[in-house]
Amino acid sequence: MATVASQIVLHPYVSQSLKFGSSNLGRDKLYRTIQYFSRFLAWYLLSRGNKVEAARWSALKSHLAAGRKLMRLGKPAEHLQAALRAAQSTSEVGEQLTTIGRQLAYFGYLTYDAVVWANAAKFISLKPSTAEKVTKTSNRFWLAGILFSITHGLLKAGRLAHEAKKLRNSETWGEKDLSDEAQREVRQLALENLRADTRYQFIIDLCDIWIPASNLALVNVNDGVVGLAGFISSYMGLRAQWIAINNGKK
Repeated sequence: MATVASQIVLHPYVSQSLKFGSSNLGRDKLYRTIQYFSRFLAWYLLSRGNKVEAARWSALKSHLAAGRKLMRLGKPAEHLQAALRAAQSTSEVGEQLTTIGRQLAYFGYLTYDAVVWANAAKFISLKPSTAEKVTKTSNRFWLAGILFSITHGLLKAGRLAHEAKKLRNSETWGEKDLSDEAQREVRQLALENLRADTRYQFIIDLCDIWIPASNLALVNVNDGVVGLAGFISSYMGLRAQWIAINNGKK
């Protein structure tokens, strides 16, 4: 019995899960995935007339959302630092500007989001009209950040495709040298990985954009669509973070 317990408790997957959960970002990714799954499931149950179960999942969604706001209280400073580092970088101008814009937009989003949390926690007291304006401003910044991220992804994808094409042409017409061939293969593999990561983030952004757009009433979709889109992007983000933390172990 002790051997079975040891095999379960000390299983590598359990160790990887503990490592993932020990990071603030890992927990946030997990909570976000459950939050948007709960939003979708609450809508689904309510559409089937099951109000009691729908209320349970809706309450879980709300509490997870509030908890995540608390966990993110220090993140605006991180985005300011990222914007400053991007401004000091020597990358392509378009990619540099969209990176700066994205980081500043997320700084604004999380700053206003912290005010939303403080008001909900009764730490400060805002008039209902003021609270609504703060929430809308937060969502506008969020939407702007995603749009900057999508633009950045398109620019980066175009640049990487151009570099990949040049590399293929050099492979076709260049002289065959073993050392050059090895370097070319390494560069080609690196480019393919970068292109895959860019496409992955692009899909996440395309899913996420529905959330602030819906909150701002720019699109007319129900909670089921928003919940499903948020769940897909959250799971993709969780998977990427899992791989990053556990050294590429899926």
